[in-house]
Amino acid sequence: MMRALILGGTADANLLAETIAQAGLEAVYSYGGRTRAPAGQKLPTRIGGFGGVTGLSDYLRREGITHVIDATHPFAAEMSGNAVMACAETGTPLLALERAPWVRTAGDNWIEVADITSAVAALPERRVRVFLAIGRQHIAPFGARPQHAYTLRFVDPPEGALPLPDADVIVSRGPFTIDDEFETLRSRAIEWIVARNSGGAGARAKIDAARVLGLPVIMLARPQLPDRPRVESIAEVMEWLGHRACLGA
Repeated sequence: MMRALILGGTADANLLAETIAQAGLEAVYSYGGRTRAPAGQKLPTRIGGFGGVTGLSDYLRREGITHVIDATHPFAAEMSGNAVMACAETGTPLLALERAPWVRTAGDNWIEVADITSAVAALPERRVRVFLAIGRQHIAPFGARPQHAYTLRFVDPPEGALPLPDADVIVSRGPFTIDDEFETLRSRAIEWIVARNSGGAGARAKIDAARVLGLPVIMLARPQLPDRPRVESIAEVMEWLGHRACLGA
C-alpha cells in the first residue's frame, strides 16, 4: 500500500496536501517546526526535525513510507540533502516539487548575490529603509548595518529582541497580492528590498511591486540543491503517485 511523506512548509506543499487528501491517498505532512501556528491540514501532520539522515531513514522504515515528496522551500538545502541521502539509503522513491526561480525582466533593478554576507555588503552606506523579506533565520547578519531602518514580516511574532536596533515587524501570513505589497512598501517608505529567489507565484507580488515602484532588489540566489528528480506542478506529482490531481496546479 502506498504511503507518502510530504516534506512541506510552502504554499505549494499545502495545496499538494489538500490534493492528496481529496484523492483519498494515505500520506503524512511534515513541518520543520519553524512556524508556531502552521496552516491547518486535512492530512496527518508531524512537526519538527527528524534528526538528520539517520533519523529520517529510521522514520521512513518505521512508518512504512513508500514515496517522499520534497516540497520544502528552495532555500531549505539541508533538509533536501538529507532527503536525498535517506531515500537512497532506504530505496524510497523521491520527487521534488520545486518552482522555477524568478528571472529578471525588463524594469527589474536587481542586485544578484550568492549569500547573506554578500546581501549585507550590497546595502548602501547611507541610511535607507529596507524590507527584509528573507525569513527570520537570516536577519542577524544585518546587524552589521545598524544604520538602516528595517521592516520585517513574520508569520509568528518574534520571540525576544531582534538583533537590529531599528526594526518594524509585520505579523501576517501570505500569500500577498500586489496591492498588499504596494501598501506595505508605500506606507513604510521602503527604499530597498532584500529577497530570496523563491520562485513561483505565491511570493512574487513584492518583486512585481518593486519593479513598478523602481526599487532596487538585492536578490539572493538559491543554494546549490542536490540532484534529484523534480517537477514544477502538483499535477505532475499526482501523476508520479499514479493519480490524477483533483486541484491541478
